[in-house]
Amino acid sequence: MNESKLVSVIITTKNEEAAIGRLIESIKKQTYKNLEVIMVDNFSEDKTAEIGKKSGIKVYSFGPERSSQRNFGAKHATGDYLLFVDADMELCPAVLQECVEVCKKGRQVGAVIIPERSIGNTFWEKVKAFERSFYNLEGDSFTDAARFFTKEAFNATGGYDERITGPEDWDLPESVKNLGFKIGRIVSVIYHYERISSPLALARKKFYYALKSHRYLNKQKISVFSPKTIYFLRPVFYKHYDKILSHPVLSLGMIIMLFLELAGGGLGYITGRIKKF
Repeated sequence: MNESKLVSVIITTKNEEAAIGRLIESIKKQTYKNLEVIMVDNFSEDKTAEIGKKSGIKVYSFGPERSSQRNFGAKHATGDYLLFVDADMELCPAVLQECVEVCKKGRQVGAVIIPERSIGNTFWEKVKAFERSFYNLEGDSFTDAARFFTKEAFNATGGYDERITGPEDWDLPESVKNLGFKIGRIVSVIYHYERISSPLALARKKFYYALKSHRYLNKQKISVFSPKTIYFLRPVFYKHYDKILSHPVLSLGMIIMLFLELAGGGLGYITGRIKKF
């Protein structure tokens, strides 16, 4: 295919020396070769930046949060398209090619959803992978978030909202759609290597991300009590109840995990509203 358009792959990192090599190798194996790779490292204390430099990619140091890192990477990108990925991911070989094809074929396509397939080793990692598998059965409008953008659409929105930490993955695609751009979807997947020590660790993470979630909900006019925020309101679980019944142990673990995440997120939301984060 015609590879005249450059794709900029932007990686945000912080102390990811154990994972970053796998991601970089998967990028190098892409069937679409006209690309550049930019790592924006949040002042890692390990060898993350060193590994990136040795692999030949562009490495910058910038922080303090993921949104600002991504915007910094976009400013230094020269590509017509932007792909934002995390260090604990691995791309299937055809991801970039399929994303470019969707953008070139579809009129006014400004962003592309890449399905994510979670990989887990521990019990709780497998539980999280089980949860995410529901969303990937046929796509889910409440959880899908585009990672691939045309430079035009990205610039039109002003990039990631740096006032938001956590829900920015949802916020940007929704802002792109609100401007009249279409959202595409590909078949190839990104493998996401979950790293979960316990459901309590997930709850703490949700608490942190929820501290500024009120800004996202207000901006996108989303109710606090909606499938976007309340996991147990998501239709995809009830639509595939047979899958839940077929995996009782994973399903019980998922219920416990989602309950704790919901509690952590709810407490974070209330704290953020009260303290005006």
